[in-house]
Amino acid sequence: MKAKAKPRLTEDMKRVINEQRLGFVASVCPDGTPNLSPKGTTAAWDDEHLIFADICSPGTVANVQQQAVVEINVVDPVARKGYRFKGPFFEQALAFYRNRGTTSPIQHIVLVKVERAVPLISPAYDQGKTEEQVRQQWLQYWEMLYFHGGEVATLMGNDG
Repeated sequence: MKAKAKPRLTEDMKRVINEQRLGFVASVCPDGTPNLSPKGTTAAWDDEHLIFADICSPGTVANVQQQAVVEINVVDPVARKGYRFKGPFFEQALAFYRNRGTTSPIQHIVLVKVERAVPLISPAYDQGKTEEQVRQQWLQYWEMLYFHGGEVATLMGNDG
């Protein structure tokens, strides 16, 4: 009996993707320059694919139709950890988002087969900080920024 292949997307990868939903999709423009576009519809489709909807990104869709490879980064902004996914544009599907309750006028759905997935971790951890310490630091930052309108740049420093 043939051994079952390990899934390319771990449970933690799927958790981060489905909790955050915001993925940054890098594609290549026809002139060879990079294109980076945030996608608030990023989701894990199954153990080998990510999916995102084109609600207002005709450039990204045109890029992947011409050069069928992307990188998608999904990061928890508080824990400062996430993942990088690389792979080819695979196919398109619309029912997934309609079943999730999305009512936005979706133009295209891009399904990406993940061929490579690696952790993406902030340099803040290089200083020996625990995840709880990093979370507390960034929760304080976001609270100051959004609820107190304070100067946060000096509070946080530049350690990622």
